[in-house]
Amino acid sequence: MTRSRLARRVPLNLAALAVLVVSVFPVYWMVVTAFTPTADIQSETPTFWPAHPTVEHFVTAVGADGFGMFWRNSVVVTVSAVLLSLVVALLAAFAVARMRWRGRRAFILMVFIAQMAPWEALLISMFVIARDTGMLDRLSMLTLLYFMATLPFTIVTLRGFLAAIPPELEEAAMMDGASRTVAFRRVVLPLLAPGLMSTSLFGFITAWNEFAFANALIIKNQDDRTLPVWLSSFSNIFGTDWGATMAAAGLFMLPVLLIFLVLQRRVTSGMIAGAVKG
Repeated sequence: MTRSRLARRVPLNLAALAVLVVSVFPVYWMVVTAFTPTADIQSETPTFWPAHPTVEHFVTAVGADGFGMFWRNSVVVTVSAVLLSLVVALLAAFAVARMRWRGRRAFILMVFIAQMAPWEALLISMFVIARDTGMLDRLSMLTLLYFMATLPFTIVTLRGFLAAIPPELEEAAMMDGASRTVAFRRVVLPLLAPGLMSTSLFGFITAWNEFAFANALIIKNQDDRTLPVWLSSFSNIFGTDWGATMAAAGLFMLPVLLIFLVLQRRVTSGMIAGAVKG
């Protein structure tokens, strides 16, 4: 019995290992390229680790024009969009999960449809709206767009988290004299912390990595560009500086990686808790 179970596990483990290698190898190659000297990057015989690692590409990336400014722009836009999305989605998810009102099912259906719609399909219409309202070349427009992009996912996910918290806990607090707001703040919100962290992380990744809208809506005022657009500055008519590009991509990926490592346990528990029918 044990041997047959182990025999069945071997193909699954090999398949999981293959998926892991395919998923991790591009990131590994990016790191290797970032530390490889320029003369060896396009060598006919690639190596899986440079014989003489260098940090010159990181120096080039950090010393590039506007690095600090574009970093600040990305942080401001992403954090603002995620915070706005959390506040609005929390209120909407509470109304959907805890209250019964006419049009509730239709609202949930509209949120699901908005979540499934391809974001890039809205690029032309959003450009026209931004142009006609004078919002081109403004970080506030990007913040609003990222807020709208992350809102449906955040509502759907937080609704699952709230549905997993028994309403009897709030009712018990209200029976003890607490108002609904106090009961929510002192009872529900602490239990909702893993959900808030996991949804904010995924919203952060979505807004942090976005390129198309940032590239299309920031045209004249180049000082308002974000880091994904800045990464394309290492390509010009003379070619692409692959070493600097990979180093900049590594620096760009670092904040999300650090946040995920810090919140890994809460994010994992939050994903499991949110996967309920509500």
